[in-house]
Amino acid sequence: MATKAHTEVPGGAKPQFPPFNKDTFASQLIWLAVFFVAIYVVVSRLAIPRIGGIFAARAERIAGDLAEAERLKAQSDAALEAYEKSLAEARERAQAVANQTRDKLHGEAEARRKKLEGELNARLSAAERSIAATKTAAMANVRGIAAEAAAAIVQRLIGTQPAPQTVDEAVASVLKG
Repeated sequence: MATKAHTEVPGGAKPQFPPFNKDTFASQLIWLAVFFVAIYVVVSRLAIPRIGGIFAARAERIAGDLAEAERLKAQSDAALEAYEKSLAEARERAQAVANQTRDKLHGEAEARRKKLEGELNARLSAAERSIAATKTAAMANVRGIAAEAAAAIVQRLIGTQPAPQTVDEAVASVLKG
């Protein structure tokens, strides 16, 4: 024997959807109101204060973070200003040191130049004196050399040695003229 499962209400009428059943509708409205009030009380007494506390804590934390960021920004601005000031001072000191070094080196170069000029002038004077002495000596020797050459030329030309006094007088007259 086979059994069949029946979902139909005996008598052939279709069952009504329970919330729309007019026999239970009034009691359902009462329970709806009771549960709505109970849920409203629970939410208003427990959940809303917690959520409000979370929002307040979050707003406080954001305000604290913003204040901390502002403080750190002020610190970084002060540090940047100090850095720029020290950088400017360092540039000024470097410029001063460079100027001082340049002036010192210029002075040393000028002193070396003057010393070298003095040494060169001294050497030049010594060379001029040496040249003058050599010229004087050469000029003194020129007379003797000229006399010897003239005597040798005359001897070669005429075959006899001229008198030294005659040669000296001839050379002197030529050198004067």
